[in-house]
Amino acid sequence: MIPGASSSSVGRIVLRDVREGDLPAFFEHQADPEGCRMAAFTARDQDAFTKHWTKILADPAVIKKTILFDGAVAGNVGCWETQGHREIGYWIGRDYWGKGIASRAVAAFLAEVAIRPLHAHVAKHNIASIRVLEKSGFTVTGEDNCPAPTGGDPVEEFIMTLA
Repeated sequence: MIPGASSSSVGRIVLRDVREGDLPAFFEHQADPEGCRMAAFTARDQDAFTKHWTKILADPAVIKKTILFDGAVAGNVGCWETQGHREIGYWIGRDYWGKGIASRAVAAFLAEVAIRPLHAHVAKHNIASIRVLEKSGFTVTGEDNCPAPTGGDPVEEFIMTLA
């Protein structure tokens, strides 16, 4: 088992490199309306999703991991550079919410990836994701607004940092 991974009565978490065969599950996860609302994200159609992930898979500077829960693809976690900062992001399929999977997966990822500082942008209304990041040592270091995925008022977000 990898450092930071855990095995308990609530299931085993394993991180591994993303494989093309994981993409259908990722597509379904990002298409979930409730997940999109929580993340203030607009789901991609199949073509846009495939283009996006083809670019990610081809970029060796992006660290990308599939989150397995009891052997099933539960989501993904990764980090990349944007505007001179290293960012972290993750997505968990709704079937896996409320089981501690995100917290355990982010902790396992941070045990593998020693890059610091890491930054995360999280919608202020996404209390669960804020809590996941806080459990791993992220603190709020700023605030920002980003365009709303469906138009309308901008989404207020926290900028969180792990030093």
